[in-house]
Amino acid sequence: MNQKTLSIFGNSTERMEKAIAALKAGEGIIVVDDENRENEGDLIYPAESLTSAQMARLIRDCSGIVCVCITEEKRKELGLEMMSRNNRSQFGTAFTVSVEAAEGVTTGVSASDRVTTVHAVLNGADLASPGHVFPLVAREGGVHERDGHTEATVDMMKLAGYQPCGVLCELTNPDGTMMKLPQILEYAEQNSFTVISIEDIKEYIGVHA
Repeated sequence: MNQKTLSIFGNSTERMEKAIAALKAGEGIIVVDDENRENEGDLIYPAESLTSAQMARLIRDCSGIVCVCITEEKRKELGLEMMSRNNRSQFGTAFTVSVEAAEGVTTGVSASDRVTTVHAVLNGADLASPGHVFPLVAREGGVHERDGHTEATVDMMKLAGYQPCGVLCELTNPDGTMMKLPQILEYAEQNSFTVISIEDIKEYIGVHA
C-alpha cells in the first residue's frame, strides 16, 4: 500500500487515532490491504455496537457477504466447525460454517435479523447452521501473523477497547465490481469514513503493544 495515497487522512499515527476514536464512538472505518494482495477495502464496525442501519449499509454498499470476525477461542466456545478442513483458498481465509441466531429472527436475511445473529455470536447465544452470517477466525498473532482483514478487524476492536469481535464486508461499486483504492477514497470522503491500511495497524501495534 502506498501510504502517501492515504495522507489525506493524516499520517499513519493520526489515521490510527482517528480510526480508534471512530470505533469507540460506534462508527465504522475502512481498512485497505496491499495492492499486491486483495487490493480491496473492507467496511468494518464493532459487533458490540452494531445497529440495523449499519448492517443495512454493509448489505447495500458492499458485497452482501457480511462476516463476523472472531477469535479461535470464541469459535471453540460456540462449537463452530470450519467450513473446510482443507483450506485451499488463495489467502487462507478461515470461514466457519455460516450461522443464524436460533431465536429472535425470521428468515435471517434482513438487516435486523443479521444484527441479532452477530450479537448472538458475540454473546455466546444459541446458533443454527446454515445461516446468513459468515464467521471468520482470526489468527492468534493478528496482523503480524497474517495481514488479512479478519485479523485487522479483531486487532482494531482490541485497540478500541471492545471484545475481539467485529463485522466486515468488502466495498463494491454500483455495477457489482470491487472498489479499488481511488473509488474507496472517494466513497470514504463522501460518507465521512476514516481509511487506514493493514500496514498502519502493524506499525501502531509495534509501537504501542
